[in-house]
Amino acid sequence: MFSILVVDDEPNNFDVIETFLANEKYQLHYASNGQDALQSLDIFKPDLIVLDVMMPGLDGIECCRRLKAMERWQSVPIIVVTALTTKADLVECISAGADDFISKPVNRMELTARVRSMLRIRQQYQQLEEFNNRLEAIVQQRTTQLRQMIFQDALTALPSRAGLLQMFEQRQEIKPLPWGLITLDCDQFKLVNGSFGHQVGDQLLRAIAQRLNRQLSPGQLLGRTGGDEFSILIENVDRDEQLEVLVARMLACFTAPFWVESCEIFITVSIGLAKTTRLNQDGEQLFQDADTAMYQAKLRGKSSYQIFDPQMHVAMLQRLTLENDLQLAFKQSDFTVYYQPILDLSSEKLAGFEALIRWRHPSRGLVSPAEFIPSMEMTGLIVSVGLWVLRQACEQLQQWHRRGWPELTMSVNLSVRQFASPTLLADVEQILAETGVNPAVLKLEITESAIMDNAEMAIALTQSLRSRGLQISIDDFGTGYSSLGYLHRFPVDALKIDRSFINAINPTSGVTNPPHQVVETIITLAQQLGLAVIAEGIETQAQLAWLQHLDCEFGQGYLFAKPLSAAEIEDQFLNPRLK
Repeated sequence: MFSILVVDDEPNNFDVIETFLANEKYQLHYASNGQDALQSLDIFKPDLIVLDVMMPGLDGIECCRRLKAMERWQSVPIIVVTALTTKADLVECISAGADDFISKPVNRMELTARVRSMLRIRQQYQQLEEFNNRLEAIVQQRTTQLRQMIFQDALTALPSRAGLLQMFEQRQEIKPLPWGLITLDCDQFKLVNGSFGHQVGDQLLRAIAQRLNRQLSPGQLLGRTGGDEFSILIENVDRDEQLEVLVARMLACFTAPFWVESCEIFITVSIGLAKTTRLNQDGEQLFQDADTAMYQAKLRGKSSYQIFDPQMHVAMLQRLTLENDLQLAFKQSDFTVYYQPILDLSSEKLAGFEALIRWRHPSRGLVSPAEFIPSMEMTGLIVSVGLWVLRQACEQLQQWHRRGWPELTMSVNLSVRQFASPTLLADVEQILAETGVNPAVLKLEITESAIMDNAEMAIALTQSLRSRGLQISIDDFGTGYSSLGYLHRFPVDALKIDRSFINAINPTSGVTNPPHQVVETIITLAQQLGLAVIAEGIETQAQLAWLQHLDCEFGQGYLFAKPLSAAEIEDQFLNPRLK
């Protein structure tokens, strides 16, 4: 039921209005003057005010102004009842805030119509106000939820990266202190999700959070700052030794396995450490420094930690620049393929070549493969570039075959990333079909580490490659994982002895040193298994003579030739044979 407040110094006027509105079921209230009306607002809570203009004391015009100045009541419509009918009078009423007016004497139909109209407006205001209140409540609820999502990790209930940063900034505002930060990243956590499923992975992350939390002391704040990354903020740290003590505890707590869903899971972490260098240092910079150090720790291997050094930013910038340059080089065809001759050591005649990628940088000139190949491995560019090298080598070999040297072979390296590529077989088949090269003279060189990462998969893949007529060689044999236990099962054709063993051989010293023994063992093993042996890095006549004495079948190295362009190969090795 709507509440209507009638303000008039004449009670008879109220009686008239009450009679006219008797059938409308409104709740009418009466105030004899403007001051009483203002004081009774909280009691009557009117939805409409019918206000006489001409009253002693506080008249209707001033009462209207005061009502519209009150925030709580300014939306309540006001109908002014007046005997004044000039335009100037009406303008004054409207200027004071009146929403409508009725001329005296009051007419029943006009009063009823205008009251209904104003109450509809009042109802619309109330509905709009209710909607706004509901909307504001929803916004506040969503804002609270969003803040919780931003500042708190839902899985572990720990502060997020943003939450730790906020806590850091708040404490620094109260009292600036030197801070340290430890960032831990779980090594190969994707293997857990891949092997056991994401549910087990999530439970493992909770278990890690609980175990880390037990290592903390007052003034140390733990947060989950990434998928499998945790960070610890430590106040009042000004020496590396303070951080290293805590790191030792953290690494030690990962030696014991985690039991999740009846699964025993061992996990290791790589850790980056950083300290603020000034009291007003930005928190983002501290986190960035720790991330940089953690990335460097990962490069050193599992369960490693690294303290941040400003030179790391320089190295990071150089790495990013190198990666960008490599992407551009591939698009602009700045790569080229060189070929290093492989000789039959018994006859010292040319047997084939190894295809090696080279990069001629537009401003730096020829860049060492040792510098850019690891970068291509990390970014995955090695897969595309490796296929390009294979295609170039096959096309070049096919040209040489057609021009009169059909006995030549070509060795091409397959990187770890290439060997793990799901499209490797299809890519190789396509290149063989498009270039028309005889697969029997194409040798794919695979590193020991690529094979031993997943031995069963490697066996199946090498079998598939050999079934297509290709030859398979294990590159850098003896430098990676020990594959002797699997060697008899691998369908390979040759072993390639790493240059580090060849370079260490000194037959004239009269001492049987370990590299000499390794080389002799590899050659004997290969002969027993019926595999060919290629020695790389031959630089001296003494090394050549010793390898010939051991019946090593093939070799390559600077003694014969460095890697050369196709044109140089033809000038120095192929064309002279036609003279």
